[in-house]
Amino acid sequence: MKKSMAFLLALALTLSLTACGGNPEAPIDAGAEPVELMVFAAASLTETLTEIGEQYRAVAPAVTLTFNFASSGDLLTQIQEGADCDLFLSAAQKQMDALDGALAGDGLRNPGGLDLLAPGSRVDLLENKVVLAVPEGNPRGVGSFDQLAEALGGEEPLLLAIGNSDVPVGQYTLKILEYYGLSEAALNGAGVLTYGSNVKEVTTQVGEAAVDCGIIYATDAFSAGLEVVDRATAEMCGQVIYPAAVLREGRTEAAQAFLDYLQTDAAMAVFESVGFSPAGAPPRS
Repeated sequence: MKKSMAFLLALALTLSLTACGGNPEAPIDAGAEPVELMVFAAASLTETLTEIGEQYRAVAPAVTLTFNFASSGDLLTQIQEGADCDLFLSAAQKQMDALDGALAGDGLRNPGGLDLLAPGSRVDLLENKVVLAVPEGNPRGVGSFDQLAEALGGEEPLLLAIGNSDVPVGQYTLKILEYYGLSEAALNGAGVLTYGSNVKEVTTQVGEAAVDCGIIYATDAFSAGLEVVDRATAEMCGQVIYPAAVLREGRTEAAQAFLDYLQTDAAMAVFESVGFSPAGAPPRS
């Protein structure tokens, strides 16, 4: 019965969005059976998904969204350990690959051979940028990644905040260090690095001026009001793509309806307001 009602809810939402052009103020059947969705999302999506969740209440009043924001690596571990999750939004492909049954034969991308995603639900939702951010006033005068790389090996090195190696922002950072021929282990040994277990922790260190600079996402820098002095290129760390997928054992119809909503103009306007862009969109000049 619950799956049937969830299906009707999803169908009603689809028809509503089609008829109203994704208008977040056009409610669906308010008499639908209540559904609670567990949404696991990368910490860098906290502000935007919270706002979109408020919009969605007007569209689907029978749906209660419960968000679990953490690093994508922590979220992956929770899902692997059986946590109740209906929809997963990761800050990198690596964590989503580890759950994708289509990659079950790939020992590098899906080493556990897991098949936890609902077939056909996986999409590349958003693109972000990796940036070099500084505290208010930029006391050490950090100007670019090039300057940072030179200073890290100098006599008066900068103190840099980065993400742990098991979270996407940290993995992108390691690629940047490798691009400049720098060893994370050597820098850590020299005492010039501090770490965060997710991008929010790194952002906080920069905002509190506990470090001279930090490598975070453009959207987190925007939300925290931090100055960005440089952006990493795709050559330096690859594209920062956020995939999303419905979990096979979750409330799949209602979760798919919310994932569909996240791709509407109304939701994308919120994402774009902080610096995200739709995945695959042409670069802005």
